[in-house]
Amino acid sequence: MKFMKLGSKPDTFQTDGNSVRYVASELATDIIVHIGDVKFYLHKFPLLSKCARLQKLVSSGNDGNGDEVMIDDIPGGSSAFEVCAKFCYGMTVTLNAYNVVTSLCAAEYLEMQETVEKGNLIYKVDVFLNSVIFRSWKDSIIVVQTAKSTSPLSEEAKIISQCIDAIASKASVHVSKVNWSYTYNRKKIAEENGNDPSWNALRNRMAPNDWWVEDLCELDIDLFKKIIMTINNKQVVSSEVIGEALKAYAYRKLPGSGKNVIQQNDLAKYRNILDTIVWLLPAEKGSVSCSFLLKLLKASISADSGETVKIELAKRIGRQLEEASVSDLLIRVSDGEETMYDVHVVTKILEEFVTRDKNSMAETENGGEIQDMTSPVRPGILSEASKLMVAKLVDAYLVEIAKDPNLPLATFTSIAELVSSYPRPAHDALYSAIDTYLKVHPGISKSERKKLCRLMDCKKLSAEACMHAVQNERLPLRVVVQVLFFEQVRASASSGSSTPDLPKAIKDLNSSSYGSSRSQTTNTDEDWDTVASSEELRALRGELAALRVGNGAMQERSNGAVESKMNSNSDRAAISKMKGLIMSKRIFSKIWSNKAAQTENSGSDSSESLGSGIHDEVKSTPTRKGRHSVS
Repeated sequence: MKFMKLGSKPDTFQTDGNSVRYVASELATDIIVHIGDVKFYLHKFPLLSKCARLQKLVSSGNDGNGDEVMIDDIPGGSSAFEVCAKFCYGMTVTLNAYNVVTSLCAAEYLEMQETVEKGNLIYKVDVFLNSVIFRSWKDSIIVVQTAKSTSPLSEEAKIISQCIDAIASKASVHVSKVNWSYTYNRKKIAEENGNDPSWNALRNRMAPNDWWVEDLCELDIDLFKKIIMTINNKQVVSSEVIGEALKAYAYRKLPGSGKNVIQQNDLAKYRNILDTIVWLLPAEKGSVSCSFLLKLLKASISADSGETVKIELAKRIGRQLEEASVSDLLIRVSDGEETMYDVHVVTKILEEFVTRDKNSMAETENGGEIQDMTSPVRPGILSEASKLMVAKLVDAYLVEIAKDPNLPLATFTSIAELVSSYPRPAHDALYSAIDTYLKVHPGISKSERKKLCRLMDCKKLSAEACMHAVQNERLPLRVVVQVLFFEQVRASASSGSSTPDLPKAIKDLNSSSYGSSRSQTTNTDEDWDTVASSEELRALRGELAALRVGNGAMQERSNGAVESKMNSNSDRAAISKMKGLIMSKRIFSKIWSNKAAQTENSGSDSSESLGSGIHDEVKSTPTRKGRHSVS
């Protein structure tokens, strides 16, 4: 720490108890100055020669009490007045970062200007501040901290503003010019550690980009805010470094993840810190991580911050949601709430992401013409990779919240539907979420079960998921049959057949083409919405497996007219066997029901079912009605 000594005479101030100070001198004292509870026995001449205010106080006390002066409001109290008194006597006084502000404010109060005497204390302190303090990083921070206790006099003297500008200027210099000491205990990035070959020459003297952050974390939030704003105004420090400073300050001042409960008496304090940090967040995307934004959101919920803060955080998170993890989104609700997690705020985040996606799609059009999509993606435009990551994130999030027994079905489905248009290579995670919800909520109705299962596309289930689904007694029959159908499609495709040879009735279930002469039965949709028993599921899987083997054998022997006849006979035998099973079992009674009315109605159950996305594929497959008709 830098310091400056004033005066040359020895210090002869003495103490008598805790409340008396006097100067050891052969001359008797002729004035008593009361500073609070402390009495100073001094001499008028050295004091009045440099202090205009004391001159006025003594002259106004000519009524017989002029030798005693009462001062109760001097900045810095008795210690600051003692520094001023010693300076008046010419005694040695040491100025440093801890006492320079109070000394200056006390000198301002006593009116120790140059007009009273040349080289007075105010001038000396100004020289020390400008030549030493404002050029020192550490001392500037100490001064700005101590100046807070002497407001508003220190603000009138412009000490705080000068310190803030000095600190911001040093924080804005290039790292190659940082040659002073600073506090840094965090891990540097690779290039700052010297791992980048181009930086090796400067390795021993380069400071990290955020070298100044930890020292500023010692300040209170008001001073921190002023310094960050001043740094921003200089437009030199990047938004990423500003974001790192806000993150470090939040971790230093706010309760950690293990201390989520904020005490009532600290609520206003933490709320003020949170609101200020959110207000200071840079506008640039990526200046802070999505994980940090979500931590701020959780803290704002715990601190009961205003809706404005929560909405702002939700918007910012939505702009970079692809960076989030499932654990980040699992925001616990406060005591007394019915659900386990705050799904409403996550819904707002997703809505912001979807809105941004729609806006970005509109931005790709310029004057009615679609821009070249091979050009680099502009900032703000969502990539397909971002959509895919968010879709996977939502699927994994649904798996977790599905475990909440109090989660309404409408909330679950609304979250899933927000990203239903985003492409996913597989629906396994979504199936897992649906299965978890069915397991935790066994009491939901048939219509609710059907609505839930419509969220997934059966043809996007992996072989492992299909294997689990066909043994899942919680799924409606409609879903089980569709899963089995696409399992057969996959098996036929892998064996080289372009069209799986399935009974027309099962094809009709998926393609909504119902023209069979047997469609006069009047079974209701409830047959399909019920669940199958384990025996029925095993029977259906066995028959489809046998059918698959039969189709494979037919392909191996499909060579010439003789083989064609064998194919036809084998095919008819397999279909006949399947038809017998379907007609004999309750679970397949719906296959032969009347679908004529549903074909006319585009909103039928079959067309709106969770496998509706596969209809075009099935219809576009070359038919073999000439060879394999079951009507």
